[in-house]
Amino acid sequence: MSNLLETFEKKQIERLTGKKRIPTFRPGDTLKVTIRITEGDKSRLQAFEGMCIARKNNSVNSNFTVRKISHGEGVERVFPLFSPIVEKIEVVRKGDVRRAKLYYLRDRTGKSARIADRDRGDELDQYAMVEEIISEEVESNKNEASSEIGKETSKEGKTAVTEELPKVDSSVETKVEEQKEEKPAKEVEQKTDEQS
Repeated sequence: MSNLLETFEKKQIERLTGKKRIPTFRPGDTLKVTIRITEGDKSRLQAFEGMCIARKNNSVNSNFTVRKISHGEGVERVFPLFSPIVEKIEVVRKGDVRRAKLYYLRDRTGKSARIADRDRGDELDQYAMVEEIISEEVESNKNEASSEIGKETSKEGKTAVTEELPKVDSSVETKVEEQKEEKPAKEVEQKTDEQS
């Protein structure tokens, strides 16, 4: 039962992150979250910039809390990580903290609420766009195929492999040509049947 739920949730996450990228971020990082706000039949984008004070990882139900000070008042907002209203998330600054939840910042203001910068270098996105992943998979498949061909060359010699490659390509081309020829022939038969 749990395996079925896990596979379903993974598919949902892939579907929801297919058109946007989610960067790797942690509590203590300053984030700029762009949200789509719909008012009547119009929609607009609005940015909410603040410090990430908490993050909950629970597959599809993952969320994160962002806190900012607005006109002297602390404002916190909880965003679902995979929500369609969240257009994009940008990491403005990376913070150096040793806790998972930074709720102690609620009691602090000014200099005592500051968090030191930390350069973690370039980190990969937690969820990248699907188009990039597909292109990487195609490249990895090509690399695997070339490595298999390389293994065959070491066993049988270079001449046997070079002879096999054009045969594979020509057989694929002939199958494609045959399919193209079959489609118009079927359409002509259907038209003649309809006319008679």
